[in-house]
Amino acid sequence: MPDSQPLRITLPPLQITLTENQQIDLQWLAQNQLLSAETTQQGLSNSWKQWIAENKLHGNSDDSIIQAMLQNGIDFQVAIQEVNRIASDPSFLAGRNFVQLLRKLESILEINRKLAELSPNFGKIERRSRLSRQEFLENYYIKNTPVILTDMMHDWPAMSLWSPDYLKTKYGDVLVEIQSNRDSDPEYEINCEQHKKTVRLCEYVDMVASGGESNDYYIVANNSNLDREELKGLLDDIHMFPEFLDASNTQGRVFFWFGPAGTITPLHHDPINLMMAQVYGRKRWRLISPDQTPLLYNYVGVFSKVDCENPDYNRYPLFKDVNIIETVLEPGEVIFVPVGWWHQVKALDISISLSFINFIFPNSYNYKDPHISSW
Repeated sequence: MPDSQPLRITLPPLQITLTENQQIDLQWLAQNQLLSAETTQQGLSNSWKQWIAENKLHGNSDDSIIQAMLQNGIDFQVAIQEVNRIASDPSFLAGRNFVQLLRKLESILEINRKLAELSPNFGKIERRSRLSRQEFLENYYIKNTPVILTDMMHDWPAMSLWSPDYLKTKYGDVLVEIQSNRDSDPEYEINCEQHKKTVRLCEYVDMVASGGESNDYYIVANNSNLDREELKGLLDDIHMFPEFLDASNTQGRVFFWFGPAGTITPLHHDPINLMMAQVYGRKRWRLISPDQTPLLYNYVGVFSKVDCENPDYNRYPLFKDVNIIETVLEPGEVIFVPVGWWHQVKALDISISLSFINFIFPNSYNYKDPHISSW
């Protein structure tokens, strides 16, 4: 008798195999297997149709698209029929017009990148001491150029006072909101509302002091702790920069950051200008010009899918061409991050920082930010 064949049942994204020994094997389908499994009796699934349309909009030839489909088990006649059909689909034709507009904008950004490379300061961020209001406005704020300001915080009481012990001693009984359990969720920043937790500041300080390097918990801007009356005394320990910031406009515009070494704010851009002042510990900043946005796989909100700590060039090959400005922000330094500039930040030590968006200059923009697909 011929050997009995195993029974295989495909329920995307899972494939179940029952062997002759009555053993069950469960296997998650790879992407190409998943696409093949989604072919229906009525023709191609919507996943395949979307894949064909995306490849045509990216400029891939019909032949290459059909060959890829054949390699995934799609019948030749089904493949060629669907490729031809999509070419005249009204939705696809409308999408092609928008792609043309997008490509024109991407071309302009690429030209700007090439022009920027001619500067001797390309790929660098300046450190400047005591900039005047006018020089900061004309050379950095208006020109959408980042800069690190030094010697701006030497008169802050916070520079000698703030430490984990100080926060615990003076504000330990205050309830604060933290981000927690971030290690369980690679999308912790997008899903930040799901990670909010309220604890006493003394408990959180103990977590930071004893937990070592970690990205699992963090007090970040989204926690809005400085808007709490019990913590507003922290603002008495700083002198807001009158050349740049409006000290009378702090509600919802000044933010407190405190966490262990190892905290990571993933690659994103802000839709406004901001400053961050480093009070305690160091942070490593990686910045990327908005001109390079087409290379950053930005499909949801203000976030990139790429992790600068460990970029996957096989999955995100365009990122190989990205120019990253890397710097370490030391205690007593202030970084100006212009609107639209991408950045990923990692704390190298236990870190305490403040960020500001209350500029005396206009800082509100109509930033179009469509949610194209899920993360």
